[in-house]
Amino acid sequence: MAVDSAAMLAWLEKVAGRLHEQRAYLTDLDAAIGDADHGVNMDRGFTAVMAKLQAEGAPADVGAILKTVGATLVSTVGGASGPLYGTAFLRAGMALAGKTALEPDDIEDGLKAALEGIKARGKAQAGEKTMIDALEPAVAAFSAALAAGKDKRAALAATADAAEEGMRATIPLLATKGRASYLGERSRDHQDPGATSAAMILRAAADQE
Repeated sequence: MAVDSAAMLAWLEKVAGRLHEQRAYLTDLDAAIGDADHGVNMDRGFTAVMAKLQAEGAPADVGAILKTVGATLVSTVGGASGPLYGTAFLRAGMALAGKTALEPDDIEDGLKAALEGIKARGKAQAGEKTMIDALEPAVAAFSAALAAGKDKRAALAATADAAEEGMRATIPLLATKGRASYLGERSRDHQDPGATSAAMILRAAADQE
């Protein structure tokens, strides 16, 4: 079944709920290597997203929904997370403009656009202890699953699994981007909060199916 606006809203609602539940955990992760506000910021941002979509009504255009999410995150989420996640959703929305239902190939296009948006905005690559360490293998896993003939449900599960593996792989890394980079060697042995929230968002997509 294709992903229509109702399914997109259900996913976003699940994301908002999960980030709210994990707000303290994300903040604790960020306290170790950042500004101790990632959980608060992500919770506030997605709460604002849901409020806006519910107040205005979601359009049938899935790309328009994603662009609304991106613009809302940019305007409500502090720190680096707002511009990065906002750019990801805006780029995905641009790639999927005019679509009222997403087939697996469309989801792949959206994921790739989101990843490239984050890489361009943050000027970061994999291995630098950022959300990219979760997102890049996740996008690759989705593409590989489709190429292997797997359906959307299996592809999203593989994506979430890869994101969580990438998230855990940030623990030994030295941070070279963002606030964590100021800590030098002390940034090692901590899981990156951005990679963690990215993995949660993708797991919500897999669970939605």
